[in-house]
Order: sequence, then structure tokens, then C-alpha cells
Amino acid sequence: MSRLARGVILFVAGFAAATALVSHCGQEAPAPRSTPALEVALTQAHVAGQEDSLALLRQWQITASRENAITKAVAKASPAVVGINVIRVREYQRRGMFMDDPFWDFFYPRRYRERVQSLGSGFIISPDGYIVTNEHVVHNAVEIVVTLWGGKQFQAKIVGSDFVTDIALLRIDGKDLPTVTLGNSDDVIRGEWVIALGNPFGLFNINSEPSVNVGVVSNVNMDFGEQNGRVYQDMIQTDAQINGGNSGGPLLNSLGEVIGMNTWIISGSRDMSGNIGIGFAIPVNTVKRIVRDLREKGRVEREFWTGLEVDELSSMVAFALGMSSRRGVVVTDVADSSPGQRAGLKPGDVILEVNGKAVTTPEQIMSLISEQDLRPGDKLHLKVFRQGRVFEAEVKLERPPR
Repeated sequence: MSRLARGVILFVAGFAAATALVSHCGQEAPAPRSTPALEVALTQAHVAGQEDSLALLRQWQITASRENAITKAVAKASPAVVGINVIRVREYQRRGMFMDDPFWDFFYPRRYRERVQSLGSGFIISPDGYIVTNEHVVHNAVEIVVTLWGGKQFQAKIVGSDFVTDIALLRIDGKDLPTVTLGNSDDVIRGEWVIALGNPFGLFNINSEPSVNVGVVSNVNMDFGEQNGRVYQDMIQTDAQINGGNSGGPLLNSLGEVIGMNTWIISGSRDMSGNIGIGFAIPVNTVKRIVRDLREKGRVEREFWTGLEVDELSSMVAFALGMSSRRGVVVTDVADSSPGQRAGLKPGDVILEVNGKAVTTPEQIMSLISEQDLRPGDKLHLKVFRQGRVFEAEVKLERPPR
């Protein structure tokens, strides 16, 4: 076989293999681009030797491979990402100018309100106009304007919001809207590629398309407990740049699925307010759970009942129970037909640990429940001391009886 024939066969085989690979990935195999450069390459392949054919094939493959998993993920999710512009009322207080004189305070009030503008991002989760964003993006908002891909704007209403988890659900009067695909944040892989889409510094308003930032998952299951009344648990850490205005936007995996909602960053110091590659996203499974409550009830119900009454363990009670230390809290009462009774607990039991953490006061148990944002339906895993032995029990939180 001549070098010319081998070169042509190799070129055709290489193109067929590349086409088959694309088809195997679930996409329809693209036809070769009919460009002057490709036509010249094909012509030369017929007259050149084997090495020249290989070089031409590699050059064509590099050109054709510019569309990759990241660009496909961006194209898939971008139409469902929105920019959010908010007008909120902020209250200020200044020192009295005239020694707190009520007369002058009437003309120069120390407390005054001001309308301020802020911005954020969001993503559409249903064709009829439900949009998810951060609660802090729309907190105290008096007007919310949502800008869609392409520039169309809508007035939005808050369906429900949850300060604790920093999640809000909005609604616009739309139909047949593009939506994101919600993934599963439980199977996020440390080190996998992620894409942050959003409206940093209001850039969405320039061309009505979200900005794209790419990075990796730096870490998972980052628990920060309660922060100024908010609870940030199981957060996804990423080095994809998250800046002012990105809050509420989606964090995508390379399949274009939403795995988290971009929420906040660590900026390093008081003098350094920009991104330094440490950002955090609320896991999408948390978003789905909270949005379900917001859509059905407009709020998240956190009142719960265990039927247990507990108290601190005194030295005398610890001695009477045969304990060598005062660690734990003692159960003083168990209500009939309560979650505590169904878990097998009795007065005189000593709870040593709750969800793997040692407790010594009732307040610690309540703080733990608050930090973990536990609600009716969630369970407390207890380590209990009774009559010289230690066993485990599980108490399911239930709504208080009416």
C-alpha cells in the first residue's frame, strides 16, 4: 500500500473515531465544518504523505475541540440564570446634634430611612416563573426587578424566604420559561470542575447574559454553624470567583447541573474586599428542601416537640445514679405518646451525647439543634446512660401537639 493511501485511510479513520467518541457522549455527531481551511486540508491529505496527514488531522481536531464540557454546561444553564436588581429600605441612626434635645430632634431626626439599590443573581426552577436566590439579596426589599436572558424584565414577588438558611423563593409572571437542571449535592467530588454563573457587579445588565467563572470544588461539607442568625451547613467550597452580585447564582458541575447556590466569600482582611479564591455555595439538596416548604407554606416551620424534659446533672444526682462524673443531662420527665417515649427513654436516663456531641446543659442541646437547623422530621441520635450501661436511642422531632 502506498504512503498516499495509508495517509488517506489514517485521516478517515481518525475522523470516524472522533465522530464516534462525540456520539458516545450522548451528543449527535457534528458534521465537519465546511471552511476553506478544512477544504485545503482535505485536498492536501490526498497528495501528502502519512506524516503530513497526521499533522493536518491533529490541527483539525484542535480546532474542532474548542467546544468542550464547560462550554456545553454554560450553554445549557445560561438561559435560566437571571440578574436581580433590588431597592430596599435601610435604616440609619446618627448622634444627636443638639444634646438630644427633643425640639431639635424633630427637625433633625437621628433615625432616618433611605432607599438603596443592590443586586444579585438567581436561577429559574420552573417554567411558570419560580426563581431561587439568596435571602440576603432580597432582604427588606420594596421592589425587585428580574432581568432574563435577552433583556426582558419582570417585577418579582417574594413567595417565601428563610433568613436562617439564606434562601428565598421569588415568582414572576412568566410562562414556558427556560429552567435549570437541579443536580445532587451529595455526590459532589472534591477537585471536579465547577462553573459559577451570575451577575457580578451588575454586568448582566450590559448584555443580558450571565458572567462565567470556572474553578474546582475545593472542599465539601464545610460547617460554619450559626453566623449572625443564619446557619451555613454542608457548604461547598470553590475557587471559582464569586464577587458582589454573584450571590444567589448557580454553581454548576460539568454536566450543567446545579449543585449549589453561590452565597458568600472569605475576602482575607478588612482591607481586601475582593475575591481571593475562597467562596462557598449552599448545597442544592438544602435548596430543594427549603424551597419545597417555601412553595407550599411560604415559610419554614421549625417548632418541634420531643416530650422530654431535661435538667443539668448535679453531683448528688450523678452519685445516686452511679455515675463517676457529671457529664450529661438528666431526663426528668417523658410525656405520654411522645417522640421521647417512643424512643424508649425514661425519667432518670442521662443523655451523654446528641448527634455525636457531648452535652452538659439543656441550652447546649437547643443550641445544637439550632446550629444544625433541625426541624420536624429530623432525628436526634442520642447516647444514653442507664443503670450502669450506655445505649443509643433515636428521637424523631415532631410538630407540637395542638
